[in-house]
Amino acid sequence: MKIVYITPGSGGSFYCENCIRDIELVKALRARGHDAVIVPMYLPLTADGAVIGREGPVFYGAVRIYLEQICPPLRRLPRGLGRVLDSLPVLKLAARMAGSTRAGGLEEMTLSMLRGESGRQSGDLARLEEWLAAEGRPDVVHLSNALLLGLARGVRHAAKAPIVCSLQDEDTWVDTMRTGYREQVWSAMAERARDVDVFAAVSRHYAGTMRDRLELPADSLHVVHLGLDTRAYEPAPVDVQPPAIGYLSRQSEALGLGILAEAFMLLKQDPAFAPLKLRITGGRTGDDTRFLRSLRRRLAACGLLADVDFVDEFERDRRIDFLRSLTLLSVPAVRGEAFGMFQIEAMACGVPVVQPRTGAFPEVVEAAGGGMLYEPNDPPALARALTSLLKDPDRRAELGKRGRQAVLRDFTIERMVDNMLKVYAAALDQAGA
Repeated sequence: MKIVYITPGSGGSFYCENCIRDIELVKALRARGHDAVIVPMYLPLTADGAVIGREGPVFYGAVRIYLEQICPPLRRLPRGLGRVLDSLPVLKLAARMAGSTRAGGLEEMTLSMLRGESGRQSGDLARLEEWLAAEGRPDVVHLSNALLLGLARGVRHAAKAPIVCSLQDEDTWVDTMRTGYREQVWSAMAERARDVDVFAAVSRHYAGTMRDRLELPADSLHVVHLGLDTRAYEPAPVDVQPPAIGYLSRQSEALGLGILAEAFMLLKQDPAFAPLKLRITGGRTGDDTRFLRSLRRRLAACGLLADVDFVDEFERDRRIDFLRSLTLLSVPAVRGEAFGMFQIEAMACGVPVVQPRTGAFPEVVEAAGGGMLYEPNDPPALARALTSLLKDPDRRAELGKRGRQAVLRDFTIERMVDNMLKVYAAALDQAGA
């Protein structure tokens, strides 16, 4: 089967679950003998230092389309200058400098992208269509997320192939937009969703969320849990010393790092937890700088800064080393997440997770049996949950063993590919019908 997989690049400055998912899926499809071509948008695709191999050019160059959006006359730039702005050296520099994951200020561009052939980036869409027509007809075109739905109509026409679209955490982008724009964006996404044959949500929880938001018919929506190439994930030592609580995600207030830090401060008031450490990794953006400075000051004021390790490297091998140094892992994201890949990464290493009962966290934790849930999502409740496991090594060991077994059985990249191939088959059937 030939699959064209269209995905946005993130710049590689933070733990991007969508990027890791896309790269691992494409690699696994190729290992099965499928011709999978990954086509990056905005920025070069970077995650885990992976060499992607068969890769299309970068479309919708981030520097140029941003400048054209904020200053429309720049759309008449000489073609040569446009090519310079879209060149790999410029895009790689922009990727290194990428500092924002905020939707605020990008509402008009988001709407324009969703308008596709009638948006300001219609010329970019035409170039993508031309490339697809020249590339040769694929069996399926796969869009990485629903914010790319504006491409679907033109891509379907150019590729003459059914469209599959993954669903993961689009709401965390759209729902932070300014009032008025949120409604317009969801409406535009619902309209453009009609151009897609089949959707693949990463959890049952998120499938329900997006079924309502995009007004999707039940037969167009499938669930494909995320999976790992588990061969590299070795179990952590039975008794990690010193004991450590870990955080693996973008170092952001919205993703709960502040809640975890406050819970850690509460734990350290107990003399029994004098050796306890807090270890943090997952990268950051420029938007996180002020929060992290404030957090460091707060920890220093409590005399705890020396007990907290901020780990800069978070590519896969470094993540595994990091996870194997932990007693427990917690990412108490304020809104929850559509899945939370860090959960299965921790459990693959036999590290129990402690997660709030929100988003898809209950679905993953309960399916794997490798952790515990708590509520409400505040520092005292988290501190109590962490305390219960830190003081019960037998229960920790049982949860760690159970979680690892579940990941090796149910959350592998092989299982993910099997399920995605069923989605592709459903898309072909739907298009044929």
